[in-house]
Amino acid sequence: MPINDQNRPMAQKLYDSAPSSRQVAKFLTASTLGTTLLFLSGLTLTGTVIALIIATPLMVIFSPVLVPAGITIFLVTTGFLFSGGCGVAALTALSWIYNYVQGKHPPGADQLDYARNKLASTARDMTEKAKEYGQYVQHKAQEVTQGQAS
Repeated sequence: MPINDQNRPMAQKLYDSAPSSRQVAKFLTASTLGTTLLFLSGLTLTGTVIALIIATPLMVIFSPVLVPAGITIFLVTTGFLFSGGCGVAALTALSWIYNYVQGKHPPGADQLDYARNKLASTARDMTEKAKEYGQYVQHKAQEVTQGQAS
C-alpha cells in the first residue's frame, strides 16, 4: 500500500527532509573555517596597508639604493633558482637514464622503446626506398646512355 504524502503528519515530513547530523557537522566545520579564514584575510590586508603607509616615506628616501638592490636580489635569486632547477632536472634525467640502462624499466621506458622501434622501422623503409630509387635512376641512366650510343 503506497504511502500518501498528504496523509503523513507534518512532523514526519520535516524529519524526513532534515539534514543528517553528519551534514550539519560538515556545514558547521566549513562555515567556521571559512569565517576564520575570511577574518584572517581581512587582518592581513589591514596589516599590509598599515605597513605600506608606514614604510612609504622610508622607501621614497632610500629608493635610489633599494631599487638597484631589489633588482640585484631578484636577479641573483632567480639565477640560483634556475640553476638549481636545471641541476635537479639533470640529476633526474641522469638517474632515469641509469635506471633504463640497468634494465629497471623506469616510467616512460615503454614509450621510448616504441618510439625507438618506430624510428628504426621508418629508417629501414627509407633505406629500402632510397635503394629502389637509386636502382631506378641507374636503370634510366643506362637506357639514356644506350639510346645515345645507337
